[in-house]
Amino acid sequence: MSPKHVIFKKVSRDKSVAVYMAKRDFVDHCDVVDPVDGVILIDPVQLKGKKVYVMLSCTFRYGRQDMDVMGVAFRRDLFLVTRQVYPELQDKEKLTHTKIQQKLLRKLGDNAFPFFFEFPDNLPCSVALQPGPSDVGKKCAVEFEVKAFCGENQDDKIDKQSSVRLTIRKIQHSPENTKLVPVAETTFEFLMSEKPLHVKLSLPKETFYHGEPVPVNVEITNSSSRNIKDISVSVEQVTNVVLYSNDKYVKSVAKEETNDSVPSGTSLKKDYTLYPLLAHNKDRRGLALDGRLKHEDTNLASSSIVKQEVLKEVQGMLVSYKVIEASEGHGGGGSHGRIWIDCK
Repeated sequence: MSPKHVIFKKVSRDKSVAVYMAKRDFVDHCDVVDPVDGVILIDPVQLKGKKVYVMLSCTFRYGRQDMDVMGVAFRRDLFLVTRQVYPELQDKEKLTHTKIQQKLLRKLGDNAFPFFFEFPDNLPCSVALQPGPSDVGKKCAVEFEVKAFCGENQDDKIDKQSSVRLTIRKIQHSPENTKLVPVAETTFEFLMSEKPLHVKLSLPKETFYHGEPVPVNVEITNSSSRNIKDISVSVEQVTNVVLYSNDKYVKSVAKEETNDSVPSGTSLKKDYTLYPLLAHNKDRRGLALDGRLKHEDTNLASSSIVKQEVLKEVQGMLVSYKVIEASEGHGGGGSHGRIWIDCK
């Protein structure tokens, strides 16, 4: 038996237009982005001679949705394109790009029309800052949406009764670079100590996928007169809101605190394993997540990969990750050292 395809369907309140799509996640492979395609089904009787349009939008929102009605714009459209699907301006065959579209057109009949969009190279991916348990409405997010509506022309005010909106996600897939082995080294010199402390931090690779553990190798050579104690290793998520402000959020998403020590004149070489998962960070305000579809779980946000010649400001939010080793030095006055390494 051939596998069944899940079809996402949404119908306007007055039944004049309906959207059918085979998927709601579209992958940015860095060199190419999955196109957005689907089918619009119309009811000519309900349309009453009006035209039908379909719109693809990318919006950066930084306030509650209900605040827009107060005359203060808490959103900015990063990308907006509208196309007329009925009456059709092109042959159906020219706008039909997938086998799923062909099957839907055959099944839905003569009142079904295909649509097709391609993402430009400079758009960010879907991302949202997780609200706290007491927060109401959307706070800060980059969102993508497909909207179908009818009107005399595309600039008419959209009637909610005869329009339908379907949220989609643009997600990023980074190809694995097996040649790059991230390493960070530093030397700490202490007052009243003739010799230094040397710390080396390394990862087996640069890119880790959702749900994958992060092995961290720590090497400490303590030639100083201090005793090093309380070694901890963590993964920090760094989110920069770059469009309307310089807000920065730094959140630890995985941490291992130990009693490991390195007395003066000794060394340590040890592997630690971290598990940066959203399941361990529920309800933490300000944590960046991949865009969320209604009633579906999501992940910690993927690292932002900004393509060359693209302005960072139009990305809305930039997300990155660091693996950090921290320890305390005792003897002759306490001190604290940190070393970090970037990962994806």
